[in-house]
Amino acid sequence: MDKRKLTFREDGTFTIAQFTDIHWVDGSEADQRTRSLMELVIREEAPDLVIFTGDVIYSGGKGCNDPFQALRDAVATAENAKIPWALVFGNHDTEGNITREQLAPAVETYEFAVSDSGPANLSGFGNFVLEVEGHSGQTAAALYGLDSGEYSPLSHIKGYNWFRRDQISWFLQQSARLTEQNKGEPLPALAFFHIPLPEYNQVWETQTCYGHKQENVCCPPLNSGMFAAFVEAGDVMGTFCGHDHVNDYWGELHGVRLSYGRATGYNTYGREGFPRGSRLIRLREGERSFETWLRLDDGTVVLEQPEHVPGVGKAKIVE
Repeated sequence: MDKRKLTFREDGTFTIAQFTDIHWVDGSEADQRTRSLMELVIREEAPDLVIFTGDVIYSGGKGCNDPFQALRDAVATAENAKIPWALVFGNHDTEGNITREQLAPAVETYEFAVSDSGPANLSGFGNFVLEVEGHSGQTAAALYGLDSGEYSPLSHIKGYNWFRRDQISWFLQQSARLTEQNKGEPLPALAFFHIPLPEYNQVWETQTCYGHKQENVCCPPLNSGMFAAFVEAGDVMGTFCGHDHVNDYWGELHGVRLSYGRATGYNTYGREGFPRGSRLIRLREGERSFETWLRLDDGTVVLEQPEHVPGVGKAKIVE
């Protein structure tokens, strides 16, 4: 049996729980609160897949002493619930005492992990595509995971890394392969990574968005064209990232919905009055669309987020 095999339910739905910025360190009280939140989400939402979008552990500075144990603890909620899960790395997962090359193979050892280290000749670790099977037995949707890297490799450019051209080429190859299999029609697809694309700034500044922007978009200083590839390929309907803990908005740009998750971890910075939580995403077989909502740490479900119109005063809730 292929443990990577994912399928739509009998009712035609496929639900994903996004956990982001867990920052697991050592099992302290803050980490246990994070675990309780993840258990709540899994219990109440019964997702078909969990995707961790980076900074699953915190290995830098005064972070975890044992990254492998921290990873084991961080993913235990999904693993113990026997729910398939996938992981893309963030900038804090492999700092200090661990490298991606060391940590990535550990992910593959878990029984319910469906992501892997990805092609060996590709920039980053954990670039993957998951196929969701429909009732006909054919692939009906695709889920891309991409390693958005850590920090700029160029000394004269400060800030975060950017998607490399080989990653963009790989995505386009996978997209073309799946489109060809689907008789020339792009599949409904989603993409998951940690660091937001520069277009997350653009969508907030130019389009009506829904949710909160309470810190700067900490995107790469260079735009290497990954978003353009998503638009050109025609399959990716939505992207989901983390990284900026007190941003949770989404907005549509050129036919793609750019979405933040809701920060899940307590062992890191947040904002008073902005509860931790999870973003849920639901696909429906045969439909080129998806639903998304938030589940917060007190159990509250947020179906509608505040509307932000560029150039217009304070955000308001749209009924």
